[in-house]
Amino acid sequence: MSKQHTVSILVLDQPGVLQRVCGLFSRRGFNIDSITVGSCEEAGLSRMIIVSTGDDRAIEQLQKQLNKLIDIVRVEYLSSSPMVARELALIKVRAEPVRRPELLGVVETYRASVVDFGADSMIIQAVGDSSKVESMLELLQPYGVLELSRTGITAIRRGGPI
Repeated sequence: MSKQHTVSILVLDQPGVLQRVCGLFSRRGFNIDSITVGSCEEAGLSRMIIVSTGDDRAIEQLQKQLNKLIDIVRVEYLSSSPMVARELALIKVRAEPVRRPELLGVVETYRASVVDFGADSMIIQAVGDSSKVESMLELLQPYGVLELSRTGITAIRRGGPI
């Protein structure tokens, strides 16, 4: 049975690493649902958080293949343990002055924030799990979503060191 899997990959901060990791997913027939990459706690290393859908056996094979890549320092399967996962979305919505109080009510309900006001638009910053972002987007659709930018999921395992 296919389900969503979240994997944390610690990699050397080298040109071409992202391409090699994404290429491995592609060759194995996996679509990457979400990918975030950034510096981490150790200089010279980056952390990739990749969310993909597949069955447990296929994801296990993918992990083994990832561990064989030369630039990979560590692969951690986050879905098997408690984790904290968040996504950031910037949402530009149509916001005529007369409708702003309604929109601000939606923003407050989701504990989001307005980061920019235009003459007839506003940019809302929403942070939370993907279902929270999706739910907020549904409520904002009737106002007119003009532009949307999402980071994808970033995650970290709960508890002490590995």
